[in-house]
Amino acid sequence: MSLSVRNQLPATVTAVNVGQAMATVKARLAGGQDITAAITADAVRDLGITEGTEVRVLVKSTEVSLATAAVDGISIRNQLAGTVTSLAKGPAMATVKVGVEGGQLTAAITRESAEDLQLAEGARVVALIKSTEVALALA
Repeated sequence: MSLSVRNQLPATVTAVNVGQAMATVKARLAGGQDITAAITADAVRDLGITEGTEVRVLVKSTEVSLATAAVDGISIRNQLAGTVTSLAKGPAMATVKVGVEGGQLTAAITRESAEDLQLAEGARVVALIKSTEVALALA
């Protein structure tokens, strides 16, 4: 299946906590960083997700925010450290590719944000992704 979702990272499920309607699934990326997905309990059952399941972590580029350092006091669970590998600025938006251990993420942010953060190739950043914006597919 081909998808328009740019961010597709291989990972291994390390923990599954299933509630009545929703579940949290923790997965470890190839580089060792952890990411949490909040998905439906039905999806966990339908996909047969258990500890050790190989998955692809899917995140739309518009759901990736960037910071210049880790952020404390925030409900966003996923904070992946990385380095800007490329930056393309348009009149309104910027596309930022971020190399993280185990893969690459693309963030679509406003040009103004990219300029305010003084982003450039080689800059250290932290990709912030809400767990509710992470989807999982079987590898």
